[in-house]
Amino acid sequence: MFKKLITSTIAIFSVMLLLTGCDDAKKENQITVGVAAGPYGDMFKQAIAPGLEKKGYKIEIREFSDYVQPNLALANKDIDINLFQHLSYLENFKQARNLDILAVGFVPTAGAGIFSNKITDFSQLKKGDQVTISNDVTNEARALRILQSAGLIKLDPAVDKNNLTPKNIIENPYELEIVPIEAPQTPRSLDNVVLSVVNGNYAIGAGLDLSKALYTEILDKDHKNVIAIRTESKDTLGKDIIDVLKSDEYLQVIEDKNGIFYTFQKPDYQLF
Repeated sequence: MFKKLITSTIAIFSVMLLLTGCDDAKKENQITVGVAAGPYGDMFKQAIAPGLEKKGYKIEIREFSDYVQPNLALANKDIDINLFQHLSYLENFKQARNLDILAVGFVPTAGAGIFSNKITDFSQLKKGDQVTISNDVTNEARALRILQSAGLIKLDPAVDKNNLTPKNIIENPYELEIVPIEAPQTPRSLDNVVLSVVNGNYAIGAGLDLSKALYTEILDKDHKNVIAIRTESKDTLGKDIIDVLKSDEYLQVIEDKNGIFYTFQKPDYQLF
């Protein structure tokens, strides 16, 4: 009787271990992806998720309303991947917050543009017209560089390009009033201001036609979007993401001439 009891107990314990192992396996394959409003959630769903699902992952997409929480959520293990930011923003953010996260690969990116609902040419600008730009450090400096490239202002060349603020404007022939606001609000501000520098994802999310921008930036490496993961996932999830980014299936979606991603500026370099 005692032997039977021992045998039964061992059998039950073995089944429990097996079930626990199955639960753990399910948890390991369940990943949550953080995106911001705009096209990158669609890019992940259409071009990247199918490849990861073939590798056995179950994917949940979570949309964030700002540029701060997706990286914090990634570091805190609330999500496993994010796709919303360019490389420069990621590097600055993780250093400032001491986060153990990294970029694993670039994706095609919609450049920021200068948009207007009130004028069709910069020659129509008047002195004192307002211009909204993103207020986070990285995108504020980026927006100011875009305004300079468009010939609207001149910036102090002695200041680091990544630390520029409106105080570093040394020439402003239109006496433009630069108004930093939250990045998601830039397209919504177009009814109240003359110009706004809008990041590509927010422009698309707001239904703006990228071809109607009065000026579009030419993206450098630092300002093309990246997929970010925790450093501890580099040799597991990271490798699987890389495999997908190299796949024909991924490229087929990206290169579809009838799709929105075809219009994005493509990366000609990789992190992996």
